[in-house]
Parts: sequence; structure tokens; C-alpha cells
Amino acid sequence: MEWPALPLKDGNLLGFGTGTAWYKHDPSDPPNPELVKVLKAALFKGFVHIDTADSYGTEREVGTAIKESGIPRDKLFITTKVLDGWRDVPAALRKSLERLQLHYVDLYLLHNPYVIPTTEDLQNAWKGLEAVKAAGLARSIGVSNFQRQHLEAVLEVGTEVPALNQLELHPYLQRADDFVPWMRENGVEVSSFKTLSPITVAAGGPLDPVLTSIASNHKTAVSTVLLSWAIGHNIVPITTTSSSARMDEYIAAIALKLSAKEEEEITQVGLQHHFRWWGKKFFGQDDRS
Repeated sequence: MEWPALPLKDGNLLGFGTGTAWYKHDPSDPPNPELVKVLKAALFKGFVHIDTADSYGTEREVGTAIKESGIPRDKLFITTKVLDGWRDVPAALRKSLERLQLHYVDLYLLHNPYVIPTTEDLQNAWKGLEAVKAAGLARSIGVSNFQRQHLEAVLEVGTEVPALNQLELHPYLQRADDFVPWMRENGVEVSSFKTLSPITVAAGGPLDPVLTSIASNHKTAVSTVLLSWAIGHNIVPITTTSSSARMDEYIAAIALKLSAKEEEEITQVGLQHHFRWWGKKFFGQDDRS
């Protein structure tokens, strides 16, 4: 199967994540054999984009799974992120690469602007990401959980434009004030986590019957429909599961082509309801930005 990609970063439009709660553990603990098993299963199913972060405590498992899979490095797309190490990004990435057993990552993200005290600190952290790209330790660099003001601060001083912003995005949180078009106008692509929220943490909303009907028409799963909706908008969804059957559902989203009417119905019904899972303390109750 030919997996679609975003040309600017050669990144596949579907990623397998490792940020789920049961994966997380103290980095000093031995590697989690169950996670290694799940990751190898995902790789053998055909996932080539694996998403991790230093704060997840799962980089060693990703590295072990890659090594044990035998899949050539150049066939994979590996994303990781820096959180607490923002003050010395090169040192943080070297530690991540050691845990991943890799010489470079395909995409390195500044994980969370809200842990960085000042705009100047944020800009200096971004310069650290530019340094690791220049050193060949990261093929592409980007950000995660950034709002417009954070991106504007980076664009003000950066010699590199963030390749991508990974943030919560789904039909119930499509981001207000033309944020997604604005990012793309400035050369920043979009990746989503919690893409399946309408059928998981936000189930029971107005999209339930819509998604069920569309899935029935295509003889597929509702998760496949939601991921296809994201991919149809050139968004890179990051999702995960320990179930082999669920992996098949997710991969099926690559081949599923929703009609323009179906995509628009999901979009418009989704706009009728608001739900945010990540970072609620940073936003007002009705803030859709």
C-alpha cells in the first residue's frame, strides 16, 4: 500500500503514538515488553511513522522495537519531542537518540510552550532545535501544542519555519480564527492527537449517528471514518492501540475516500459541539482556539 505523505517533511499521513497512559512509566524502569510487542506488531502491519517523546518514557521501547523488527532505518519515520530539556535541546536530543538507538530522528518537536516561562526562552529553545537540524540529528523540526502567539514568536526569530505543529484536533475541536489556514499560509503543516475523541473521550455527542451512518455506508469502522476525515484535510493523525484489529481499522483509513458531502457533514456537525481534552487549564471553557 502506498502511504500518502506531506512533501515538505516526507512524513506519512498516519502515525502510531506511544503517549497512551498505560505505556508511560519511569524511564529508569526496564523496557516494557508489552509495548515493544505492540510496536513490533504495528511495524509489521505497515505503520512506518512512530511518534514518541522524552516525557512519555517510551523511547527505549521504540528503539528496541525498531531494532528487533529488522526494518531498514530509511523505511521508517520517527518523531520524538523535547519537554523539560528545552534549555539545552542538543543535550536532550542526544539522550533521546541514545534511548532510541538511532543516529537521527526524522522529526523533532518542541513539546509544550506552556512549560517555557518567557517568549525569549521560547525563542532560544527554538534556536536549539535549529541547531540539532543543522547538525544532522533531526531531519525536520517542529512544535507541539502551539497557539498562534507561540508560533509568531518563533517565526519572528527563526531561520527555519516549524515543519509541523502537532496539537489536539478533531471534529469537535477544529480550531477557531482560521488557525489551521494561517499555519499553512506560513508554511506550518498540521498533525493531530486525540483525533478519535468523538468516539472515545467525547462519545455521546451529535456526531454519533452521523459517523455510524457513514461507516455503515462504507462497510467500515467509525474509527476508520474519523481518521479518513483527518487525512482528507492533509492532517497527520497520531493514534494508538494495543489491538491488532484496531490497527487494521486505522490503516484502512488510508484507502477510504469519503465523499465531499460526507466530509462536510462531519465538519459541520462537529462544529455544533465543543470538546477539548488536552490543556483545559490554559483555555476558557468555550475557547475553541
